[in-house]
Amino acid sequence: MKLVILTGAGMSAESGIKTFRDSDGLWENYRIEDVCTPEALERNPELVNHFYNERRKQLYEAQPNEGHKGLAELEKYFDVRIITQNIDDLHERAGSTHVLHLHGELKKVRSSRNPNLIYDLDGWELKPGARAEDGSLLRPHVVFFGEAVPNIEPATELVRQADIFVIIGTSLAVYPAAGLLHYAPHGIPVYVIDPHIPSEARRLGFHLIEKGASEGVKELTKRLMMNH
Repeated sequence: MKLVILTGAGMSAESGIKTFRDSDGLWENYRIEDVCTPEALERNPELVNHFYNERRKQLYEAQPNEGHKGLAELEKYFDVRIITQNIDDLHERAGSTHVLHLHGELKKVRSSRNPNLIYDLDGWELKPGARAEDGSLLRPHVVFFGEAVPNIEPATELVRQADIFVIIGTSLAVYPAAGLLHYAPHGIPVYVIDPHIPSEARRLGFHLIEKGASEGVKELTKRLMMNH
């Protein structure tokens, strides 16, 4: 049975990973426009680089929470596919084996000329001025605001195949990820885990679990096992 799970920032919040949604479009006191757009990269690559080095440093100190571990455990009973909006690797570190990253991966960097020239970064620091083999500046392997989301097609395909669809810790406000919901097969069970249930989810009459990721995944597991 295919269990497809879409996770957002709320998934990693308990691990101490900050999100820009926490405070009026500010992310650790930076304006999104200054650190997370193609224009920012053109204008001030040093600032963008510094910002993502800080994010990586934070990620190396973070640990997967019980929610991440609980999803990895579900692989014993279901064919679990995770689609995440998060750029951290906490799902993988918790043991999940099928993770599709919609918005890129923080621990990777890529050529600023060729998006397919991707490298694993050793450690948290990308040195300013570091270059790819094609001579272009290395940049974070992250989808900036205003850039296309290359993995949206495979994500759509996964949701289409779902027997059960679960949404954890996402406001369903960031497109194109929020649109994935519309590809879930008609009539399959849809669960939403969030301490603040998005109004869209209430309106559509889904199974709602009003809890954070760790407690919510425990509750989800209980419900799924009762029906399994």
